[in-house]
Amino acid sequence: MEPVSQLMATTRIDHRLTIFPWMGDHCFAGRTVLAAVEAMQLLATCVQAADPQMGVGNMDDARFAKLLAIPPSATTMKVVVELENLEKEGIRARLLSRTQGKVMTRLVSHCELSFIRQAPPVPEKDVWAETPCAKASLSVPVAKIYQELVPFGPAYRTLQDKLFLSAERAWGSLLAYDPGECTATPMGSSFPLDGAMHAACVHGQRLVDFVPFPVGFTSRHVVKPTRAGEFYRTQAELQSFTADELIYNIFIVDQEGEMREWVQALRMRDVSQGRIKPPAWIKA
Repeated sequence: MEPVSQLMATTRIDHRLTIFPWMGDHCFAGRTVLAAVEAMQLLATCVQAADPQMGVGNMDDARFAKLLAIPPSATTMKVVVELENLEKEGIRARLLSRTQGKVMTRLVSHCELSFIRQAPPVPEKDVWAETPCAKASLSVPVAKIYQELVPFGPAYRTLQDKLFLSAERAWGSLLAYDPGECTATPMGSSFPLDGAMHAACVHGQRLVDFVPFPVGFTSRHVVKPTRAGEFYRTQAELQSFTADELIYNIFIVDQEGEMREWVQALRMRDVSQGRIKPPAWIKA
């Protein structure tokens, strides 16, 4: 494929998405759905294929508009990737699917974000600056989290041991699932960020009357890609919330405290249209 700088302003690519076995562990409301972190990996791979000189570690203005359901027993599925050349700023990438209507086929957006060329300075952040067990008002064993609060299958049970919760924060340990397959992951393992968002989801269930799912973020920055099979630590910091939206900043560091990635203004909302509610005990 030609570098993006030589392509038209907007290019659409028909892509066959490989459905790996572990993707079946990411479920919502009884359906297997493509995790947002997997969608971002796909877009990053397509951007690098279109422009090998383009870095994919810095992202802006992400929107997860609609869950992409994975058909039962599927090993591949057809999707569309749209790349928009933003010239010096970077590339806007969109993951779309085709839906057949009564009259015509339409494109539905599932994930879009901009890969930007400018990297911000790395924040000096100690995610364990406050001792979780001392500051927490509640600690929840991860077995209970993945049974009742974030009911995903084994591959996506990334949080380890206990999640510590205070009024403004959630602290957790992460283990990046090792799928044991040679897959290209230009932004590192998808699983640590997914687990960090589980921490925010659990924290949010104490505050609102719905199960919060990510619907977008202001920016994401991968300083050093995470790796399968490694342990990390995370902190989700509540920035604000209303009756229908919560906003968190997310930080992921390695065992030495080195920043690996962070997300600014992760937006979380109800995507179940009110059908799924948090259990009463998490609010107690």
